[in-house]
Amino acid sequence: MAINYTWDCKTVDVFPTKDSKANVIHTIHWRYTGTEDSHSQTIIGITGIDTEDLSSFTEFDALTNSDISSWVESSLGSEKIDEFKEEIEKKISELKAPVSITKEIQH
Repeated sequence: MAINYTWDCKTVDVFPTKDSKANVIHTIHWRYTGTEDSHSQTIIGITGIDTEDLSSFTEFDALTNSDISSWVESSLGSEKIDEFKEEIEKKISELKAPVSITKEIQH
């Protein structure tokens, strides 16, 4: 089965007002999760957003997780996202077939 990757970019920091716009996002707190069967791993990060040019501004209430996720993907770039995928894949593989486990002696 393939790993399914999802973004959670629903938590953001905003400027209450900037250049006559309300709730201008300047920082995105994100979670990138890979899930395969019952195993999942998450990478957590933050991404700053350039707020100098608000000519393509979208009202806060109109934004979706998908919109904001695309901003994060664009900011990080495909090479960094590929690194995240490799890290998640490695961690899930280790969960499925651990090279070491912790056990407690019972006697």
